[in-house]
Amino acid sequence: MRAVALGGGHGLHATLTALRRLTRDVTAVVTVADDGGSSGRLRRELGLLPPGDLRQALAALAAAEDGGGLWAEVFQHRFGGDGALAGHAVGNLLLAGLFEVLGDPVAALDEASRLVGVSGRVLPMSTEPLEIEAEVSGLADNGELTVIRGQVAVASTPGQVQRITVETPRQSTAAPKACHQAVDAVLGADLVLLGPGSWFTSVLPHLLVPELHDALVRTEATKVVILNLIPQPGETAGFSPEQHLDVLFQHAPGLRVDAVIADRRSVPTPARLRDAAAGLGARAHLADVADPGVAGRHDPDALANCVREALGLTVEPEEEG
Repeated sequence: MRAVALGGGHGLHATLTALRRLTRDVTAVVTVADDGGSSGRLRRELGLLPPGDLRQALAALAAAEDGGGLWAEVFQHRFGGDGALAGHAVGNLLLAGLFEVLGDPVAALDEASRLVGVSGRVLPMSTEPLEIEAEVSGLADNGELTVIRGQVAVASTPGQVQRITVETPRQSTAAPKACHQAVDAVLGADLVLLGPGSWFTSVLPHLLVPELHDALVRTEATKVVILNLIPQPGETAGFSPEQHLDVLFQHAPGLRVDAVIADRRSVPTPARLRDAAAGLGARAHLADVADPGVAGRHDPDALANCVREALGLTVEPEEEG
């Protein structure tokens, strides 16, 4: 089964970890709009793709049985102290070096994948760094919308995000271009997963790159949306599960999906979620997919089982005797 997961950060890491339990043919399509922390520093200083979310995806797909365990751990190691390297992850620096030496982010990510023993592939949604712009309510005294630019600013706003757009800073008047390998992966997939993750800054941006949006609409793959376990301060504070789907539809009205997965304990009104999912052409699957030991994190085994059920691949138990 050829699976493609779109997102960024810890949400995409959770999806990829679950997908590895279902198939070895996994492609991660990763957002490239991060402008904070180590990634933001490297992006500003070198003009490269922000590497942090790409690093997270590589670590999630690294196969320990293939000798990638140590390298995956090193990739995630972050320098301490208060010097020039403080806060940088080793994998971010290595990816930045590969980007500069090879001059092609896709080739650089393929090389990094071989190094850490990735089973599958990691691709950027665009080969150029992108910038998020949001219209936010609740910040102006006169009730007008406020425009906020940048992933960190949008993710941390005390207002309510209403709508986002994505652009290439160097060519703000032109639509952002998709990584063509990512487009091909979506069109050739059997399964496409969108979410979980920061809804406005990791999930929705994929739908705002025209070529990638068109591929998501056209693909014959089974399309599954995975909802977050808890609302996120700033981005989705006060959002119900069905509001997440409403926002998805507002940003991509032509998109239809086949299944929506949500944690049953995170859905106060299941009937409303089922109706919202039906509006996207989907069936809602409610299950216990949260990690009981870590708040706000999906359990990879439970999530994999729920995806398997959504695909109709549930294995019947063997008969006794």
